[in-house]
Amino acid sequence: MSRTILVTGGGTGIGRAIAARFTAAGDAVVVTGRRPEPLRDAAAALGDTARAITCDHTDPYQVASLADALDKVDVLVNNAGGNTDFDADAPDNLAAPAGSAPESLRTFARTWRANLDANLLSAALTTEAVRDRLATDGSVVHIGSIAADKGAGAYGAAKAGLASWNIDLARELGPRGITCNVVSAGYIEETEFFRDRLSQQRRERLIADTATKRPGTVADIAETVFFLATPGARHITGQVLNVNGGAFASR
Repeated sequence: MSRTILVTGGGTGIGRAIAARFTAAGDAVVVTGRRPEPLRDAAAALGDTARAITCDHTDPYQVASLADALDKVDVLVNNAGGNTDFDADAPDNLAAPAGSAPESLRTFARTWRANLDANLLSAALTTEAVRDRLATDGSVVHIGSIAADKGAGAYGAAKAGLASWNIDLARELGPRGITCNVVSAGYIEETEFFRDRLSQQRRERLIADTATKRPGTVADIAETVFFLATPGARHITGQVLNVNGGAFASR
């Protein structure tokens, strides 16, 4: 029987690959994100069982509207996010009142909040909004990052927070048969993550850090997410699954 899959940030990169994996299995997929054009392109490419809904997952009003458009969700994939430090060139236009904090601290706070909103709040807000629509024996999968373990400023902290929060979520939803896990991605090619700022030298270093000596692909992540929503993964919950070619090893 066809399931309904919600993939946030599903217009490009990892999110689009995840959506394609589920549509290939005959599931109906809803892809969301802030940019209408990539979403429309993705939905058209994915076929008749896919639909696109524009949504900024840091905005409670838009997330509530998205939830109202859904009857049920069998699998929720919280993929929306990314390192907002790469977008930090935008000026801080907030007026500074007399006696306020120095500009450097205001900028620091703004950049940290941006990463926390994009990578932690977005997932928590979306999950809370659709909580009552999650199907019994369903799945929630968050896309995390190797940065949670190896460090990357506010972005790494946000992804570490995502993994910690997922433990509580797994306990809360477990009695309904719903599993909750994090897929922690290492360096993945074919995405917009680095905003075209990744040097060849750093790319080679990231690949050299792996045991497999190759970059990750969007298919690597998509297949892992798909597995977590199969009958074979029904007793896997509250976990972080590292998909990084051994660049960060655990025991």
